[in-house]
Order: sequence, then structure tokens, then C-alpha cells
Amino acid sequence: MAAKKRYGDLAAKKVERAMREMKRGELKSGRSGRTVKSRKQAIAIGLSEARRAGGKVPPDPERKAKKKSTSRKRRRSTSAAKRTKRTTTRKRTSSRKRASPRKRATTRRKRSR
Repeated sequence: MAAKKRYGDLAAKKVERAMREMKRGELKSGRSGRTVKSRKQAIAIGLSEARRAGGKVPPDPERKAKKKSTSRKRRRSTSAAKRTKRTTTRKRTSSRKRASPRKRATTRRKRSR
């Protein structure tokens, strides 16, 4: 019995195109727009494009792990905590005066150098 194909033809084409662009130095990363240099990243970009296009690609393992992280018990406890009525909260007052945003920015620059 032959093994079932994991990836469809569309996925193969998208990954192939992404790899070719990466080798030419034309493949850019999503938000940052940086040039992709990693082979693995090029494959990941091709697969995600294939997913968006509706190709046969297994679900992303990282996204799957993120969804499973919150257990049912945890979700129930947080929703129960939200339902309980909160007691009056005290207003925080700071004893020292806060620096202006402009001053903070200048002190940060000095420290980073």
C-alpha cells in the first residue's frame, strides 16, 4: 500500500517558487520586509502561502501548540473568576514624582551606549 501524500501539488509549486526567489535574493519576510536568507524560512513562507491559497498542507505545528496550551480547567477557572464581583479597588498614589517622557527617553539613550 502506497503512503498518502502529505503535501499537494500547489504546496510544492509555492515552496519551489519561494526557494527560487530566496536564492536570487528576492524573497522578503512578511512584516519586516527583510531579505530571507534561511532555507527553512523560505520553505515556511511557501507553505503558509499554499495554506492561504487552499492547498493540501498539514496544519502549522506551532499554531496547533498555541491553541492547545490553555486547558479546559484553566479556562473555566478564569471565566469563574471574571464572574465573581470584585471588591473596591484602591487608587494607587505614587510617593515620588514621575519623570517626564522626554527625560526618560534621553536617559535610556545614554544607558544603551
